Amino acid sequence: MSSKTPKKIEDLKWTRNIGIIAHIDAGKTTTTERILFYTGKSHKMGEVHEGNAVMDWMEQEQERGITITSAATMCEWKDHRINIIDTPGHVDFTVEVERSLRVLDGAVAVFDGVNGVEPQSETVWRQANKYNVPRIAFINKMDRMGADFHKSVESLVKKLDADAIAVQIPVGAEAQFNGMIDLVSEKYFFWKDEDQGAEFQVLDIPESHKEKAKKYRTELIEKICEYDDALMEKYFEGKELDIAEIKRTLREAVINKALCPVFCGSAFKNKGVQTLLDGVVDYLPSPLDRGAVKGFDPNKEDRAVECALGFESPLAALSFKVASDAFAGTMTFVRVYSGILKLGDSILNPRTGKKERAQKLFKLHSKSRNEIDELKAGDIGAVIGLRSTATGDTLCSSKRPVALERITFPNPVISVAIEPKSSSDKKNLLTGLDALKLEDPSCSVTEDPDTGQTLLSGMGELHLEILVDRLLREHKANVSVGAPQVSYRESISSKAKGSSRFERDVSGTLEWAEVSVELSPCDESHVGYVQSFETEDKIGAEVWSALRDGAMDACLSGPLAGYPLVFVKINIIDIKYDLGVLTAGVLRIAASQAVRKALKAKMVNLLEPIFSLDVSTPEDSLGSIVGDLNSRRGKIISMSAESDRQIIKAEVPLVTLFGYATDMRSLSQGRAQFTMSFKEYKKLPEKNQTELLKSMGRLI
Repeated sequence: MSSKTPKKIEDLKWTRNIGIIAHIDAGKTTTTERILFYTGKSHKMGEVHEGNAVMDWMEQEQERGITITSAATMCEWKDHRINIIDTPGHVDFTVEVERSLRVLDGAVAVFDGVNGVEPQSETVWRQANKYNVPRIAFINKMDRMGADFHKSVESLVKKLDADAIAVQIPVGAEAQFNGMIDLVSEKYFFWKDEDQGAEFQVLDIPESHKEKAKKYRTELIEKICEYDDALMEKYFEGKELDIAEIKRTLREAVINKALCPVFCGSAFKNKGVQTLLDGVVDYLPSPLDRGAVKGFDPNKEDRAVECALGFESPLAALSFKVASDAFAGTMTFVRVYSGILKLGDSILNPRTGKKERAQKLFKLHSKSRNEIDELKAGDIGAVIGLRSTATGDTLCSSKRPVALERITFPNPVISVAIEPKSSSDKKNLLTGLDALKLEDPSCSVTEDPDTGQTLLSGMGELHLEILVDRLLREHKANVSVGAPQVSYRESISSKAKGSSRFERDVSGTLEWAEVSVELSPCDESHVGYVQSFETEDKIGAEVWSALRDGAMDACLSGPLAGYPLVFVKINIIDIKYDLGVLTAGVLRIAASQAVRKALKAKMVNLLEPIFSLDVSTPEDSLGSIVGDLNSRRGKIISMSAESDRQIIKAEVPLVTLFGYATDMRSLSQGRAQFTMSFKEYKKLPEKNQTELLKSMGRLI
């Protein structure tokens, strides 16, 4: 069977759509580079530490030696087409893992042989669980000092609650690691160092390892037999199980997410990658195994729509990433679930109700592109020409509208204020921010209505650093970056009265008005609440509007520190004026002055924004997280257990949350996560108010 583009739907059994997922520095990208080399896709091994890895093509990735954006490629192994997405391991770029796993059929989870399960390993594992993605595990870096294969497998079971089972065991340890024993075939795979691992020998198990191999093979076979009664009966009858039926049963267990086979090797030292590839084709599902996908009618969400996996079926595809290309414009990454997307096709985006046209289609190899005429069910590729399509949108045939499950993204947790250094940079900044928002759903751009600052928000400090760097390099926008300002409020603590007379001479005619007001605290949270002793009908709409606007003007800047005034009711208790010569402006100024005279700094308090915080943390970090929240003047509302994690609900002043994302990760070794949202304004404690006013030079 050739691995060329399938001609009929049954040929999809030779296709694998997989992702490489792991904690940062576990060796994901190095493993992918070796896969590309051994499958003939690359003729030279790229190295992450040398900045020439094929899959890390961004300048920022090469400089930092980390993966920032997911990159797609395709290779061939033993007559199988393997579409691979290499994902980032840093927690700041977890959204790249999220949207990749949404469209993949299987995954290879890579673990460091010394550290086993690490913080971000837990995150990507939970994401794979969320999208029901079958996976196999690869214990990498077995050549490192302190590497322990069996301890790493045990960490998968304990920390991830994974039903992990070794299908290989290493031979040799640390610097003497030279191969592994395959427990299914009962063979010893020995790698030669002199040819970059391209050649290896398949030998009988060494006498010194036979007892150990027998022990672990027995564990493997007994575990597999739990998922097939016929196989179990045959095994307990003492009959020999053949390799084909062992692999078949193990494959079924993997596809049903009941087992996770564990492989071992050292990608950097070129050992174990070929047998890992065998595991990909032997155990991970094809699009056929995953079957039809279900969506819903965009006009009637309670009506399910099944998208059959077939080339003759109506088109159903999901956009999982949007990227800007300097030459081609906007490039949309898609996974096709049913039907065929052909060059020039008019396709429907049910979210917008608009039709789009596929101007160009590509298969991808990192930043390189191979232009093609069509993308079929089971394919992952890219489309150019889609102007209104965003990440998570469905693309379908107008003959059968369908909306597939959207990709969900976490809310940004950290912000910086950003502004152009010159007027000439403003256009580039706006263009760049629009491009970043389109490409990266985990960043957002907002304008604080109180401070006027443009806030760029993201998932962490490194994420924001990369975003700003991209603005500079890709969009030529020179920007200044600073901390966002906290928008405080002011409010009164007791009733007060004030009166004001305002007059002016207009062309020899005296215009005047006297206004008296009474202020009192209230529960209305908006800026001011105005009422009058007379109804609007009696005093006239124009007079009422002028009085109300003038009173509201005074509330825009409080007497204590210039912040807006809230939770105050303004009662206009008396007005006098010469109706014959009065203009609205005079009434407005008089009302504003009356409110300001009533306001006395000593009766005004500062209010600070309080945010609701939901923190998800492992049990062993609970004490540190709670202690840190208390130090931030936080109030713990509740704590509850959810699976193997603790959920903390708290209310915390915004001013103390700057830098919280970084501190929280440090306290939990990167394993805790949080979301935050504005809740209310509360009175600032006296001590903190004094410190703030002193820092502003407005202490009274």
